Amino acid sequence: MKLIFSFCLLLNLCNAYTKETLSESPRLFLFKNFLTSEECDHIIALAKPQLLRSQVIDENRAGGEMVDYRRTSRGMFFPQFSTDRILKNIEDRISALTGIALQNCEGIQVLHYNVGGEYQPHYDYFHPNTPGGQANLARGGQRVATFIMYLHTTPSGGETIFPLLNLRIAPQKGSALLFYNCTPEGVVDPRTLHGGAPVIAGEKWIATRWLHERAFR
Repeated sequence: MKLIFSFCLLLNLCNAYTKETLSESPRLFLFKNFLTSEECDHIIALAKPQLLRSQVIDENRAGGEMVDYRRTSRGMFFPQFSTDRILKNIEDRISALTGIALQNCEGIQVLHYNVGGEYQPHYDYFHPNTPGGQANLARGGQRVATFIMYLHTTPSGGETIFPLLNLRIAPQKGSALLFYNCTPEGVVDPRTLHGGAPVIAGEKWIATRWLHERAFR
């Protein structure tokens, strides 16, 4: 009975988030308390030993990546289908919330930024007219949505910014941000231009999951 009660309590904690609509077009939502503090700490602990300098897609080379001065984080990817119980639970919750199947999702990526770290404004969707974009589209179609989880509260700076929407979302531990890179009709939306503002004090930890229109491979 005690075990059942503990499981039910954990389930309730995991689902006790609130939803705030930040923009209806493009679709952008903030979920407070999506992750528990323990889940955030668990993800960071798993990721820390595996962090490497982050790269970006090389648009001029099919399947290529490169280091870019505009992105100064360190990061890593978990497997697409996690065997870790806590990560698996989080993946299931993201799919339940978005209605996008697990097989359509990339593995969760964890990113760490120190003071001064940033990711200048960019798009998450693939450009279909470039070799790099075409190669990535072949793996599962367009990235229709982005789900960012904030694993640490950054004292100053590090906001997720949407310059064309005049929006800034401060990193708050446990919160999550969902935005759709495409319109409901499946057309890429340039208004989703976004970035990570420079960290002014402390550090920034996020975990991102990209969701595709088809099964990702």
